[in-house]
Order: sequence, then structure tokens, then C-alpha cells
Amino acid sequence: MNTIGLTMGDPAGIGPEVICKALADMPAEERAATIVIGDPMFMARADALVKSGLVFVPYGRPVPAGAVPLIEVEAPNRDAILPGKLSPDAGETAYRCVKKAVELAQAGEIDVICTASLNKTALRMAGYALNGHAGLLAHFTGVKKNYAVLASPQFSVIHVTTHVSLAQAAEACRTPLVLETIRAAHEHVLTTGLAHPRVAVAGLNPHCGEGGLYGREDDDFVIPAVAAARAEGIDASGPIPGDVVFQQAIDGKYDIVVAQFHDQGHIPAKLIGRHECVNVTAGLPVLRTSVDHGTAFDIAWKGLADHHNMKAALAMARKMKPVKKAA
Repeated sequence: MNTIGLTMGDPAGIGPEVICKALADMPAEERAATIVIGDPMFMARADALVKSGLVFVPYGRPVPAGAVPLIEVEAPNRDAILPGKLSPDAGETAYRCVKKAVELAQAGEIDVICTASLNKTALRMAGYALNGHAGLLAHFTGVKKNYAVLASPQFSVIHVTTHVSLAQAAEACRTPLVLETIRAAHEHVLTTGLAHPRVAVAGLNPHCGEGGLYGREDDDFVIPAVAAARAEGIDASGPIPGDVVFQQAIDGKYDIVVAQFHDQGHIPAKLIGRHECVNVTAGLPVLRTSVDHGTAFDIAWKGLADHHNMKAALAMARKMKPVKKAA
């Protein structure tokens, strides 16, 4: 069974609450293999709020049946962190939790990182001009590029571009980046235990450009990327029109779809996957899953947060395995 490092996220948000609810639903053996990384005061407060009845034990000590190991990352200036409020201290806490999780993963003490939500504005208030978890993970692991995967029981989708304008996305979707994303898609599916990933590549333009009528990007950049991937032995198909490819994936024809831009992939993934849609970061030297929602400040610390997406993120983390590289 994988050992999971579960980061608390922003303590002003719903992370501690959904963690406690998810842990309470776990069998004892899974709970013991899930190490919470966060501030014990906030975790105890969340436990009392939702009446989960958890016992947190400092990491490294014997874990009684049903208890949860915890690595303490103390929040600075605890009293300044208020429910549902932006705070540099909360941003700093989230930063430290992720940093510790990466250190544990790199040292081989945990197999997979699973993250509760942090707040990008709070992170910047703390002095870190990084793009959320993706930016933090790239910073801590030294990679230049990682990829957002949304995984659900129905299908998975990976993105060539994410948080850029549509005009910038069209400029960025060139053969080298599309090819790199196809490779990352292939490797991600391997981490889930499938030996022969089937990768579908969505077209950038309506009807994949209709032979240049609606743009030449698919002919000039996407088709060569798919051909290069196939030459490497990857089972890649495309480009396939965006209004067709996701239904084909749901029907079981493909294991993952390469979307060219943020909304092309996010809209169908969140619409179909709903609470079971998990955020996975591909292209890292460590494995990482996450909830696919934000800090929900409007309902934070009211006992109202739904924890089913956290359960899905943990379930994905339990089944992922690193890909063995060829010597």
C-alpha cells in the first residue's frame, strides 16, 4: 500500500475539514498509511468541528489502530489566521506544507503527495510569486514544465496549455510542446497501472481546421506532433475534433485526451467527473494528486464542506506507481 503525504493546505480554508472527514471514512490500515502534513492545532480544531473522532500521532512514533500519523508544520502567527480570510501567514503555512511533502517524497519516506487546496493570493501575500501548487512543485523539484491532468473514472485529460489567454494558447500549441504533452500523457497513464496507454489528441481549431479553412495550426503543428509520438512507440491518435474526442474517451476508445487549452479540457472533465474529478500533476519526479476545488472561503470552518473529492484524490494516490525508466 502506498504511503501518502497529505498536505493541509490553507488553514483558513476547507482543507483541514475535508481531510478529517475523508480520514474518518477510511479503513484503519489506509489511515495509518496517510501522513498528514500540517499544523496540529488546526487539525485538532477541524476534528472537533466535524466530530470525526480522530487521534493524531506525531510521525515516527507507533501508530495505534485507527490513529493518524502527523508531521507538524506549525503555522506562523496562528491567531492572525481567521476562517475564510486571506492571510500571508496562511499562505506561508501552505507553502511550508508542500515543501515538506516534496522533501519526504524525494527522500523516499512517502510514495505519493496528495494536496488539499491552497489560495494563490495568500501564497503571493506570503511573498511567493508562484502559480499555486504547480508553481510550487516545479520550484521544489527543479523541473521546467509540468502538466495538469484531470482524472476521473470516465476519462482523463491533460493540457498543452492552462493559465494563459486563448490567444497565447494558440501561439503556444506548436509541435515541440504538443509532443512533450503527448509524452507526459503516455507516462501518466502508465503510473495508473495501464501497460498500453491510448492517447487521443484534440484539435485546436473547430473541425481540426477543416483542411485550413478554420486555421492551419492542426495541419502544421498537431499532426507532426502525433506522427513523432507514434514514431516513438506511443499509441497516439489525432488530431480529433474537440466536440467528438471526449465522447470517444468516455466510450472507452482512449485512456487520456490531450487538450490544447484550459477550457477545452476543464469544462468536459468537471462536467462529467464532478466530485470524482482529481487533479494530478504529470511531468514531476514525484507523484502528486490533489482535490479539484479551491479553498471555499465562503463556507470554511462551518462544517459544510463536501469531502468526496478529497476521498477521490486519496483513492487515486493509493493506486499510482512510479514509472521505471529504461537504463
